[in-house]
Amino acid sequence: MNSEMIAAARQPVLFIPHGGGPCFFMEWTLGPPDTWDRMAAWLRGLAATLPSRPTAVVVVSAHWEEDAFAVTRAAHPPLIYDYSGFPQHTYRLAYPAPGDPALAERIIALLTEADLPARADDRRGFDHGVFVPFKLIFPDADVPIVQVSLHRSLDPALHIEAGRALARLRQEGVLVVGSGMSFHNMRGFGDPRFAPVADAFDAWLVEALGQADADRRHEALKAWGQAPAARLAHPREEHLLPLMVAAGVGEASAGVQVLVDRPMGNRVSAFRFA
Repeated sequence: MNSEMIAAARQPVLFIPHGGGPCFFMEWTLGPPDTWDRMAAWLRGLAATLPSRPTAVVVVSAHWEEDAFAVTRAAHPPLIYDYSGFPQHTYRLAYPAPGDPALAERIIALLTEADLPARADDRRGFDHGVFVPFKLIFPDADVPIVQVSLHRSLDPALHIEAGRALARLRQEGVLVVGSGMSFHNMRGFGDPRFAPVADAFDAWLVEALGQADADRRHEALKAWGQAPAARLAHPREEHLLPLMVAAGVGEASAGVQVLVDRPMGNRVSAFRFA
């Protein structure tokens, strides 16, 4: 493959917010009806910002933790409606995107080659951190998707290393996406006292990810718990760790903030690594 072909196929790396449960596909009654409209519009327009149609998508979701980096290997993964208390029709949402067993094996090989624990999961389906945003991004469900779990240790360094191991997939036209939330304190949504918390942590994220030097960027992320208001923004870090993976995949470039939103009063961002 010549350099021009490689450049044309190379995909960016993304960290996206996936909203609250099936929020984009229901009448929202827990706040203003337009609470999620800005985020939904951004997700709908995301495919148009890519350099080309991805050959496949690898998604690291906040909603799957295992004792190794588990990888969906089913050819036709089911959906997991891992939310509760929402309208009945949201438990009938469909998103029949195919899996990619060969890509799953390649991911496992890359992680194993990097001395990281990895295994296949032939039964696991897509959780709402995958199918909810991707129903907007690729509504025809015609791009293969492979989901990768978080490691149960929740170790940021381990997740950055997992991202670094997967970086070469970008050259093959694979889009790697971390799906989480840059602010995720369930008590804080809708509480105006948390707006300064979200603002402070988000400002730190922008500065940390924007550093040109990859080593400094990664060291900042590893020490994220020392950031302003860190544990108020993330009492538990599972919604932040997909960003660590994305930063590892995109280590050659700084992270750029590409969405700023305030659902239920708190600042939420998306980031892109070129």
